[in-house]
Amino acid sequence: MLGHLLSWQSRMAYVYLAATLLLVYAIWIYRGRPKTFLSWVFPLGVYLHKSNLVDIKIFFFNTVIGVLGVFAAIGFTTAMSVWTMSGLGNWFASPDLPAAVTFWRSALATIIMVLTLDFCKYWAHYIHHESRVLWPFHAVHHSAEVLTPLTAYRNHPVFLIVRNLIYSVVVGIVQGVMLFVLLGEIDLITIGSANAGYVVFHMLGSNLRHSHIWLSYGPVIEHILISPAQHQIHHSSDPRHHNKNYGEVFAFWDWMFGTLYIPKEHESLEFGIADAQGNLLEQPHPTLTAALLRPFAESWKTQSPPMASSQKEPE
Repeated sequence: MLGHLLSWQSRMAYVYLAATLLLVYAIWIYRGRPKTFLSWVFPLGVYLHKSNLVDIKIFFFNTVIGVLGVFAAIGFTTAMSVWTMSGLGNWFASPDLPAAVTFWRSALATIIMVLTLDFCKYWAHYIHHESRVLWPFHAVHHSAEVLTPLTAYRNHPVFLIVRNLIYSVVVGIVQGVMLFVLLGEIDLITIGSANAGYVVFHMLGSNLRHSHIWLSYGPVIEHILISPAQHQIHHSSDPRHHNKNYGEVFAFWDWMFGTLYIPKEHESLEFGIADAQGNLLEQPHPTLTAALLRPFAESWKTQSPPMASSQKEPE
């Protein structure tokens, strides 16, 4: 837990939590202080909900196995980059390489890294919704009946492993090509600049994506960036919202591939797994044990004739 509070890569870092509280305070004032600040930000009905208690258990479970290296074991982005650079070097060896690092090369490399990672996140998310084999593992995240910042960590270990594998392969290859063509060497400024983009993302309210607090950026910006409201819509049981807004940072991937949904006004949302008509189904993961074990059985059943689809299953 302490690692999450201190790590700049964790949206639960104390700096991001403090920034989120300041943002929420501004929203509270803008909305006319509807009730006391603490009761508005931390409603007991949300934070004491059984669904949130499961969120907490999954968060600690994944933190423990993460410390043991279960997720990091397949994080071979660097190895993929080295392999890619080695292969390119064999094909395109030149006395002019490595290229000199310049500001513009570094800036272009940074943009490529940020876009590549976010593109991977879009497609990893999309695949988990559209694949009958993978959906049961991602369904653990979508079975949350209330949203809090910890819901972001309500993920099955199999989902995390598959997602990290996709990131490692694709980002590693693209990073290898980028280093070979643009930089010619590991540029810590470029890596740091790419990470800085996510620092800004977390400072500007990433924790509100999983919360009861509605924050929309408006129709223009929401064609470019995914707002907290758009991600809350992604969790909605309403059929209009099914399989929409897969993006993490950038909305133009959803816009490009026809999965973008932009709200025209504040919408009332219900969260949880629902059928194609929007009827909420019984909570499939009421306990930590169910959240960890049931997806294996449901994934195995997909090898049998298809059953009636639920909210996020492919149609």
